[in-house]
Amino acid sequence: VQLQASGGGLVQPGGSLRLSCAASGVILNYYGIAWFRRAPGKEREGVSCLRSSNAGTINVDSVKGRFTISRDNAKNTVYLQMNSLKPEDTAVYFCAVPRFGGDYVCRGETVPGEEYHYWGQGTLVTVSS
Repeated sequence: VQLQASGGGLVQPGGSLRLSCAASGVILNYYGIAWFRRAPGKEREGVSCLRSSNAGTINVDSVKGRFTISRDNAKNTVYLQMNSLKPEDTAVYFCAVPRFGGDYVCRGETVPGEEYHYWGQGTLVTVSS
């Protein structure tokens, strides 16, 4: 399983970016998938997840109303559309999937890292004027 995250870059506060996570070795539609981030000096934080077969999403409070996770099954790719970016969104962003497919992750109110097994290499997002 390989996950390739891309789309990061430098953006001004209030701007937008779309991150992509292209997968090989798994059919993403059958897996829950999540985006995490690690800001400088901080612990990893789960920000958004999407249940298998688009059965539901979770966006944590810090990104609710600004970030949207979506999936393109034809491209086997998941996206994170990030709008109204803030300096505190600056971080390396990772995508991750669990060990097995099925609808058993991305439940509740949070995005715990322990539920996920395969991780992409990360893409850096810097929000600064």
